[in-house]
Amino acid sequence: MINFNKLQDIIESHKSFLLTCHVNPDADAIGSEIALYEVLKQLGKKVFIVNHSLTPYNLLFLDKENIIEQFDLEKHEHLFHEVEVLVALDFNKAERMVRLSNSFRASTKLKICIDHHQDPEEFVDHLFIDASYTSTGEIIYDLIKKTNLVTLNSAIAYPIYAAIMTDTGSFRFERTTSDTHRIAAELLDLKVDPGEVFDKIYDQSHFGKIKLLGKALNSLTLFGKENKIGYMILDQKMINESKALESDTDGFVNFSLSVDSVVLGMLFIELKEGFKVSFRSKGGIPVNKLAGEFGGGGHTNAAGARFFNKKLSDYQQKILTKAEEYLNK
Repeated sequence: MINFNKLQDIIESHKSFLLTCHVNPDADAIGSEIALYEVLKQLGKKVFIVNHSLTPYNLLFLDKENIIEQFDLEKHEHLFHEVEVLVALDFNKAERMVRLSNSFRASTKLKICIDHHQDPEEFVDHLFIDASYTSTGEIIYDLIKKTNLVTLNSAIAYPIYAAIMTDTGSFRFERTTSDTHRIAAELLDLKVDPGEVFDKIYDQSHFGKIKLLGKALNSLTLFGKENKIGYMILDQKMINESKALESDTDGFVNFSLSVDSVVLGMLFIELKEGFKVSFRSKGGIPVNKLAGEFGGGGHTNAAGARFFNKKLSDYQQKILTKAEEYLNK
């Protein structure tokens, strides 16, 4: 349970805030940042948003005022020591800020985390986390509704809808409830256009993304007894040949679960410095625990792990073998 009164008190008793999210942000991360930014601006607060990564091109429409900045040490270091509150949104492990994490950790200012993932790390002063929420965006919604902190308007509703819609897999994942749809209905009443949000996020892809998806699907391999594990691999050559971005791979892993026998899917992506793995599962297979075996985390059915300065070839078989163990538990 999140103590919204405590969160309200922190917001009302401080004047300046710096918001940040995880590397390679998705619509929940960006949507939550923009929604909270709008809340704080309504209250007359001074607000900055600084992220490690550039905002993916399909999410730029959420940042209508172009407020989000990409972290630059010389340009932004002072902010971590001047604002009164640092806010981590949609992640609960410091390493997910990558280069920005050193500045975040070194700051002596008040730090809070607002998130919906499991197994949080103690890297802030106050954790406002509840894994029962569909998204961090929904937590921002509940903050407004439970505290009457501000008036929910179209500027706040739009990014919250994007956050909830994407993190529920367009309202099809297991955590989607009747309450989720009631929240969505209220947001639609505030002039959110669901078709527009879906189109901008999913149907405005660069050609390179589609080409890269083809390469990912072509690499799909079945593994284990009864072919219950499906995995795909993307290396730097594939990404470069497609003229795609790492952020273009968001959602690719879900295709690994489209095979009728597969209950645990993975996407291995070679990075310039290491690699990362996205995990997805059906039913009660806890891929967050599987990811945790390798320093990652997430939700029961959706998780990930990032390996810095490691070779995929050294870990691929270990991860597949460990994944098979989780099928037998």
